[in-house]
Amino acid sequence: MSSFWPARASAYAGHVDLLMWVFTGVVALLSAPVFLLTFYFAWKYRRGRPADRDHVINRSPLIETSWAVIPFLLTIGFFAYAAWMYFNLQRPPPGALTVDVVGKQWMWKFQHPGGQREIDDLHVPAGQPVRLVMTSQDVIHSLYLPELRIKQDVLPGRYTQFWFTADRPGVYRILCSQFCGFDHSQMIGRFVVLSPADYGRWLQAGQTDLTLAGRGRMLYGRLGCSGCHDPGGPVRAPPLNGLAGAAVPLSDGRTITADAQYLHDSITDPNREVAAGYSAVMPTYAGVADEGQIQALVAYIQSLGGQRSGDPL
Repeated sequence: MSSFWPARASAYAGHVDLLMWVFTGVVALLSAPVFLLTFYFAWKYRRGRPADRDHVINRSPLIETSWAVIPFLLTIGFFAYAAWMYFNLQRPPPGALTVDVVGKQWMWKFQHPGGQREIDDLHVPAGQPVRLVMTSQDVIHSLYLPELRIKQDVLPGRYTQFWFTADRPGVYRILCSQFCGFDHSQMIGRFVVLSPADYGRWLQAGQTDLTLAGRGRMLYGRLGCSGCHDPGGPVRAPPLNGLAGAAVPLSDGRTITADAQYLHDSITDPNREVAAGYSAVMPTYAGVADEGQIQALVAYIQSLGGQRSGDPL
C-alpha cells in the first residue's frame, strides 16, 4: 500500500473510503460536462469565428428539472449514509472493551480496565469492539487513527468517545490532528492490533495488582473521600453505592443521570449541580487530581454499582 493512502484496518475504514470515492466520482461526473462545454463554447463562439448564432434555444423543462433534482437526491443519499456512519460510531455494542484515554501536552496516556497503562502506545485485540473514552489534561487535542479513518476531538473537562473493531493485525499510527502547542508534531504514537492470543499474552506481561477501579479505590482513601461519602462519616454526603447510571434529583429541581460526565464534574466542580437534600460543602479536586486520577475515581464509583453503558454521552 502506498504511503499516500493509509491501509484499511477496519470495516469502518472501508465505509469511509467508499463514501469518499463515490462522492468524488459523482462530483467529477456532474462537473466535468460543465467545464468541458464551457471551454468548447468559448472556443466555438469566440469573436471573429463564423458560427450560426440564430438557432432556437432549447428550453426543455425536463432537462432544467433533472439537473437540479438529481444532484439534490444524490446529496441527500450521501448525507444519510454519512449520518448513519457518524451515529453508529457513537453507539458501542454491549461488552465493548473500554479503554480510558488522556491527552496531555504532548503525549497520549491509555488506561486499560485491568490496570495496564501505556504512553503513546495502544494495544488492542483484533476482531473485538473497543471503546475509547477520552478527555484532555490541558488543551484541545484530537485523536486521529488514519488506518481506521477515525478522528475525535479530546476536550478538557469533558468526555468524548468512539468505538471501533480493528480486524487487521499490525502496527499503525496515532496522531494528534488538532494544533495543541509547540511540540504538536511530536504528539504521535503506535496503534498495535494483536491477535486475541497475542493480546492475552500482552495483558499477562503487563499485569498489575491494581485495576483502574483499584487505583481509584486507593485514591478515594488517600484524598479523604471516605470521610464524607462512607456511612458514619462526620459530614453528610451522597452515598456512592449504586450511584453510577442512576437518576439523581438536584437541589434546583432538575433530575440528571449519573453518567461518567456527571461523576467527573462532581469531582472537579461539585457545587455546580448539588444533589437534593445535601449542602454545597464539597471542595473541588480540580488541580488536586489529574485527569488520569479522576478517571480512576470515576471507574471506582462505577464499580460500586450501576453500569458504564451509555457513558459518557
